[in-house]
Amino acid sequence: MHFIVKVFSEIIIKSPPVRKRFIKQLRDNLRKLLADKGVHVDVQRDWEKIEIVAPGADEATVAQVSEVLAHTPGIANFSLIQEYPVGDLDDIFQKVLPHWKDELAGKTFCVRARRHGNHEFSSTQVEQYVGGGLLQHSQAKGVELRKPDVVVQLEIKWDRLFVIAKKTQGMGGYPLGAQDPVLSLISGGFDSTVSTYLCIKRGLRAHYCFFNLGGRAHEIGVKEVSYYLWNKYGSSHRVKFVTVPFEDVVKEILEKVDNAYMGVTLKRMMLRAAEKVAESLEIPALVTGESVAQVSSQTLVNLNAIDRAIETVVLRPLATMDKGDIIDIARKIGTETFAAKMPEYCGVISVNPTTKAKMYKVEREEAKFDMATLERAIAERRSQNIDEIVNELDADLSVPVVGEVAQGQIVIDIRHADEEEVNPLKLSGIEVLKIPFFSLNNKFPSLDQTAQYYLYCQKGVMSQLHAANLKDAGYLNVGVYRPEPQSACAI
Repeated sequence: MHFIVKVFSEIIIKSPPVRKRFIKQLRDNLRKLLADKGVHVDVQRDWEKIEIVAPGADEATVAQVSEVLAHTPGIANFSLIQEYPVGDLDDIFQKVLPHWKDELAGKTFCVRARRHGNHEFSSTQVEQYVGGGLLQHSQAKGVELRKPDVVVQLEIKWDRLFVIAKKTQGMGGYPLGAQDPVLSLISGGFDSTVSTYLCIKRGLRAHYCFFNLGGRAHEIGVKEVSYYLWNKYGSSHRVKFVTVPFEDVVKEILEKVDNAYMGVTLKRMMLRAAEKVAESLEIPALVTGESVAQVSSQTLVNLNAIDRAIETVVLRPLATMDKGDIIDIARKIGTETFAAKMPEYCGVISVNPTTKAKMYKVEREEAKFDMATLERAIAERRSQNIDEIVNELDADLSVPVVGEVAQGQIVIDIRHADEEEVNPLKLSGIEVLKIPFFSLNNKFPSLDQTAQYYLYCQKGVMSQLHAANLKDAGYLNVGVYRPEPQSACAI
């Protein structure tokens, strides 16, 4: 087995010392990743490519190495090289044909041969003979020497023939570890997972910071997609997953902050907490999945008000992306299935959120907030190495979901009072309790535990999360009332 790895084009144009450092970083990353998979290879480098050699490797090993190379930042493309003994011109053609016959169908092509040593033929003769044979024995559109669709490359070194058997596009970007680390604010939805991926691709070692607003079920879902991102694209470097308990922060905001300023206030509190986490890990920048004007808190005015809560730089890789583009990337990198089923938690719901926050009003509303609540949340954060969370991901926190409630069963409307007043829940013959979600954990134990309860919210998101959270706490008499299937809200 022999792979030629071409490094990302931006690396090649760096100054010699920087280029040398980046390519060394990529080589070291590949050595670690391949060793972790039990693949023992010799990794060599020069100024623009890396060679990976494993004599006698079987197909399974080739597949494993290909998988690693396809998902390692810093690689422009890589080619699987097949090695043969050199024969005459026809022998060379017969060995090239199986690798390129299907690839050339309907395309123009040319052959480029490099030769080292003494042979009975020249490089030009090899190109002409192999090119003519491929044109005759494939469905190629024709030979084009200047701008072909496909270039068939082969190399002859003394008595050995090297044929590119397969060429694969890489991720591009910079090697992981070539840049400073960042702390990604991850919620598990489309936006935060894609923004994290784009940072990894740029060589930024992304640690994960999750603000838990919905209990353990939400946390497990976010850990699943975070572990997937790290394991697939960033496992050459160990990173942290930090969980910050934010339920009490949300409760404080809902009870004390003006409705229009809830969203902006929550984001400012998140940035304050994230800055403290980043400082503790010596991380110089934060990353969010915000896109300009996607939701009310993401107008330019509001983003400015949010950022002014801290001094740390905030990166927003998705700032100018459309939602469709973001979902396309999520599909490509494999996070779409996670995000689509992620119970994205819309914990702070403003009926009339401001899109043009005034700083004096922001400061006025925050003056009502007990900052001790935020400090307590930061102090109670939990930090884990991301490779240590895998044992938590098989927990069964599923809860029953019903479309109708029977006589004697009780529905708990967990929506915020403002939302409940706008659209009250009325069920004939069914008892409905009104317990806002931020008070549920404290009040549920005092309820009659011989009864069966079903939680209700407008979108079916918070109800599912809180029911799972109660199940995790040992309460098995709780489910979700969802009269009509509703899609989860996306942040």
